[in-house]
Amino acid sequence: MSVSFSSRQRLAMLGQYIRPYWRPAVLGIVALLAVNGVGVVLPLLIRTCVDDVQDGLGFGDVVRYSALILGLASVMWVIRMASRVLLFGVGRKVEFDLKQRLFEHLLRLEPTYFANMPLGDLINRATSDVESIRRLVGFAVLSLVNTIFAYVLTLPLMLAIDPLLSLAALAVYPILLLLVQLFSQRLRQEQQDVQEELSEISQLIQEDMSGISLIKIYAQESNERAAFGRLNQKLLKSNLKLTKTRNVLFPLLEGLASFSLLILLWLGGQAIEGNRITVGDLIALILYVERLVFPTALLGFTITAFQRGEVSVDRIEEILQHPPLIQDVPEALVVPPSELTGAIKVDGLTIHYPGQPQPALSNISFMVQPGETIAIVGPIGSGKSTLANALPRLLDVPTDSIFLDGLDITQLSLNSLRRAIAYVPQDSFLFSLPIRDNIRYGNPEVSEAEIIAAAQQAQIDREILNFPRRYDTLVGERGITLSGGQRQRTALARALLLQAPVLILDDALASVDNQTATQILQALNGDRDRQRTVIFISHQLAAAATADRILVLDRGHLVQSGSHRELLATEGLYRSLWERQQLEELCA
Repeated sequence: MSVSFSSRQRLAMLGQYIRPYWRPAVLGIVALLAVNGVGVVLPLLIRTCVDDVQDGLGFGDVVRYSALILGLASVMWVIRMASRVLLFGVGRKVEFDLKQRLFEHLLRLEPTYFANMPLGDLINRATSDVESIRRLVGFAVLSLVNTIFAYVLTLPLMLAIDPLLSLAALAVYPILLLLVQLFSQRLRQEQQDVQEELSEISQLIQEDMSGISLIKIYAQESNERAAFGRLNQKLLKSNLKLTKTRNVLFPLLEGLASFSLLILLWLGGQAIEGNRITVGDLIALILYVERLVFPTALLGFTITAFQRGEVSVDRIEEILQHPPLIQDVPEALVVPPSELTGAIKVDGLTIHYPGQPQPALSNISFMVQPGETIAIVGPIGSGKSTLANALPRLLDVPTDSIFLDGLDITQLSLNSLRRAIAYVPQDSFLFSLPIRDNIRYGNPEVSEAEIIAAAQQAQIDREILNFPRRYDTLVGERGITLSGGQRQRTALARALLLQAPVLILDDALASVDNQTATQILQALNGDRDRQRTVIFISHQLAAAATADRILVLDRGHLVQSGSHRELLATEGLYRSLWERQQLEELCA
């Protein structure tokens, strides 16, 4: 979904982008003024030279005039280059700042934002749209300012030479401005369509490259090819539509601008015959009109850069103005992990996702003692992952509903809270880095011995040692070179290395066999020196049975709580799930 701001709002945003670099921007504009100042002097010199030649000017004087004109033209060239370097440099710096701001802002946004925003669209905005704003700030501003200076400095001199000829030559220019106005909104809409089609194609490419194995397993290459073809066709149509509009507008602008020269030549010849002007005057007027033809013809390209930049400003600001739903409160508490024991209290927690008829969690209450291992089980959709995401505030939670060591987690700084909770989600994401760097991602300063100890505790060390490059093995994008179980245990080692007082495993051993999962949990339970609170969410009830206590969720409600033995002795959901899983294992 895209938003649109008013022209005044966009100008204010552009002002904010440029403000840190106002000095080079002003210098660039002053250089443009100087260029145009020299540019209007040159035709006057040429006029004087031509008229003097007709009056019998000597060869030496012509050489002096030529040298002066060449010198001024050289100065003009140097100043023009300086203006371009300065203004284009401002555009590049604005591009750098926007990319930095955008990335830093994205890091602050909640995970649900990325679930609702296509990744390909975000990438397109961070690249293509930022480049469009750079062209707007650099090329478009330079062209617009240059056009303004050209008209402001040139018109008075033209009128001073001959008002009637000047006005006749410029009579077509109001038609140019009318055409610009008529095509302006159309160009902007068509440019927006192109940007959105580009985002859809980027999204499809990103998804297909990530899911290439699934595409091949299900032999869906032809369907994906057809889907890409449809999107590519839509992009082609949008581009052709935009190109058609440009190819109608720009030749019209150039043709009308050149038509003014024909008018000037026709009427100027008559004026010379009537002794109203000299030959030098006509040459000066032709040169002045030529000076206005280029910026006027370039106006079309400037409009395109402006229209594309305006669309991109909307798309970038839509992200930047989206406030993080989860952020520190004023004067948030900063507590080092070493000062926390891992005691957790959940008191009447209710979480309701927008657009869902029923709450994902409803009035959940329980307590976890420091060092206790709690298993959370329940059918699919019972709210287990929602609870796991709520504890480290990956979801927006109500105040006074979750407490860590008696402290309301909404009053703790996010950095303090998340350093105190090591969380391994269902999707064990690994970066395209060596295994060593993935394990130490949360604490890059740890020693090699600590990395190996964490891998051993996660029972992945032996398999790593069997790889040709061992801990230097590159895992590939999202850990594609590892099996599902290896990815999960590598992610577990990464979490264990933090030595946080709370460890949350959200079905993080689903790809690990029951025996290995049970051994890992037993090792965590037996490591009492760490005083680590473990919350284990799983469908593997044999592993969950090793926990000190089991919480059973169903449709967002906490329906049972107790040890494995206590729950089996009671008629209820847990015993039903246990018996069903035992039967499935026997039939397997």
